[in-house]
Amino acid sequence: MDQNLAINIVIVVGMVWFIAKRFAGVKGLRGLNADQLQNELKSNRNHVLIDVREPSEVKQGYIAGAINVPLSRLKQRLNEIPSDRSVYLYCRSGMRSKQAARILAKNGYRELAHLQGGIMAWRGQLKK
Repeated sequence: MDQNLAINIVIVVGMVWFIAKRFAGVKGLRGLNADQLQNELKSNRNHVLIDVREPSEVKQGYIAGAINVPLSRLKQRLNEIPSDRSVYLYCRSGMRSKQAARILAKNGYRELAHLQGGIMAWRGQLKK
């Protein structure tokens, strides 16, 4: 096997691993549609709602009661998120909230759910 072929194989395997890891589900993470999230926010009083978008995005509107903890600062701000409550996450499209859930799960959070499709899928009112 020549050296270029071996390097190409390593690169392809690395890319496949990266993509699989990036899009793989998070163990224990529930995906909720907008109606399900709205119902759970009303019925479960023991929750915290986290908006993981950046502050500039939040200015465009956010779900009432949400706390803004940007994904880029999540690890530094874990102490602000109670681990004994249900944690609902959302972002713009659903990708960053999955990444946030992965971080939270690695840090002992167990009751995690996220808004599938992010705030773009939200049908309720937004605060500004």
